[in-house]
Amino acid sequence: MMSMYKMAVIGDKDSILGFKSLGVATYPVTDADEAQRVLNRISREKFAVVLITENIAQHLLPQLAELNKKLLPAILLIPNNQGALGLGMEQIRKNAEKAIGADILFGKEGS
Repeated sequence: MMSMYKMAVIGDKDSILGFKSLGVATYPVTDADEAQRVLNRISREKFAVVLITENIAQHLLPQLAELNKKLLPAILLIPNNQGALGLGMEQIRKNAEKAIGADILFGKEGS
């Protein structure tokens, strides 16, 4: 029997509300402590993908680094409704460099 995995999004209410209409489990949080508790809880459940707004993720970097060592859930950082901080793109760059052995997205200059 195939097990079903879910998708979640953690962030401020205004930034994540639209995901609810797509069937994504939404977890609105107002501060880093609340986000930490939510992330602890959902990391033990059957979530394949967890989206986290960058403004919240910047306070959870040690825990996110630990979760990134596991196969699931895949953690993806997204901008909030105020814009991007660049954390999500940096995560993609590091993952690509780790997989390929070279920084193919930005090269040595980082631009």
